[in-house]
Amino acid sequence: MELQVNELERDIIKEILNIGLARAADSFAAIAKDRVLLKVPDLQLMEANELIEIVRAYEKTHTIIQSDIKGELNGSTLMLFSELHIEQLSAVCLGMKVDPKDPLTEMQESLLLEISNIITGALVTQLANILKANIYGSPPVAPKNDIAESLKNIFTEHPLFQPLVFTVITQFTNNTQMVELPLLLFFDTTTFIKILEIIRSYNFLAK
Repeated sequence: MELQVNELERDIIKEILNIGLARAADSFAAIAKDRVLLKVPDLQLMEANELIEIVRAYEKTHTIIQSDIKGELNGSTLMLFSELHIEQLSAVCLGMKVDPKDPLTEMQESLLLEISNIITGALVTQLANILKANIYGSPPVAPKNDIAESLKNIFTEHPLFQPLVFTVITQFTNNTQMVELPLLLFFDTTTFIKILEIIRSYNFLAK
């Protein structure tokens, strides 16, 4: 299914996400103990296979935390933590000095899950408020299996699936340290259509 979105609609969707990201930044700052910035998201419509390849490439070098968005709108967030991210986050948030090559400890995994929970939760809350939709985020998980392969199975079952993908860079500083965390947020085709219908119903689109 080929979907189209014009520049005004892109800007509106980005602004809706920015509102959620601002709330997420405030919550994240409490854990990071310093200033948190969430950059303006990039919005892309891509083929399912392209998304799968992106996720598969990240799986080789990153720990991925997944949280699903459910209800009237359906999607997922994937937060991508490299070894360097985990080392820096452990130092900033946990006061731990770790070897990036060491396996994740239970405390480190809990931290990554909490960061994902805060950011996804804030996004979902704002999306629900602005779009007046009944949605909620599922508890984040650190899948041990092949996430890209799981996505492939989903897309195979729904051949008309064309994901709407947002990429966001989360950046926070602690003294001289800076950590940037990639975040992928994607919705299925049906959800994207619903979002477009909602924003197209806003009066200011006709102005």
